[in-house]
Amino acid sequence: MENTKEFDVIIIGGSYAGLSAGMALGRSLKGVLIIDSATPCNSQTPHSHNFLTNDGKTPKEISSVARQEVENYSTVTFYNGFATSGKKIVSGFEITTQSNQTFTSKKLIIATGIKDLLPDISGVKECWGISIIHCPYCHGYEVKNNITGILGNGDSGYEFSKMISNWTQDLTLYTNGKSTLTEAQTQQLQRKNVHINEHEIQRFTHTNGSLENVVLKNNETHCLEAMYIKAPFTQQSTIPVQLGCDLSEQGYIQVDAFQRTNIYGVYACGDNATFLRSVANAVCTGNISGAMTNKELIDEAF
Repeated sequence: MENTKEFDVIIIGGSYAGLSAGMALGRSLKGVLIIDSATPCNSQTPHSHNFLTNDGKTPKEISSVARQEVENYSTVTFYNGFATSGKKIVSGFEITTQSNQTFTSKKLIIATGIKDLLPDISGVKECWGISIIHCPYCHGYEVKNNITGILGNGDSGYEFSKMISNWTQDLTLYTNGKSTLTEAQTQQLQRKNVHINEHEIQRFTHTNGSLENVVLKNNETHCLEAMYIKAPFTQQSTIPVQLGCDLSEQGYIQVDAFQRTNIYGVYACGDNATFLRSVANAVCTGNISGAMTNKELIDEAF
């Protein structure tokens, strides 16, 4: 592949959102380059759920079939690598990869996802996406009625406890230190039989990622089969900030209803631009990004 070749659209990220955008553009006869580093955030997750026609399949199964389908469109090219920098140029955008290859395009779609900043507690990393989970809509049915914990505190811990109580009646909120719940919140959780534990967590014990116990720093051990964590995150790529894309207070790329960022010609889709973190939503926002980018190209050329 010649570095000087210009594409209509470069898509950074070749997971569900990026592939969905690529399909929309490939079917629109646009020259597309998808740059993919093959590091999806759900690589450890054993099964994907709540996505029609693919419920229960592994993330890899879904993405592999998706890539094969997108590869059927001759105008779509794949580059396996990591995009490290991007800048605005007269003709559009210039993207440079880790191996110092440079590509240009008229438009840019950023589908790079986010990076979870997991708490520094032994066992969390090994269980993440398997039995320590983030989303009840993705995983709640599979752990329904199990002995379940939530790592949280204050308003967010209270709201998360309220949500997860729909899936299990055996629920404990682990505040991992002194509770910052209000008195009213504490009383309401107690009325709903949600236990509150303020002791700090030392580690999680597990077998191949399947939780068995939570061990507290006061040497108590509690049986635990599932744990929900709303982990903070950072953008997987620094390119949005390099280009001047606005981020929300929570750290998501700000987009409008058509997935457009504040930078003309730059779109964003998938987990990097929404708190609705699911395969189904990634595919939806990717499709919108592809269609709207195509329309912008047509409008400019007409």
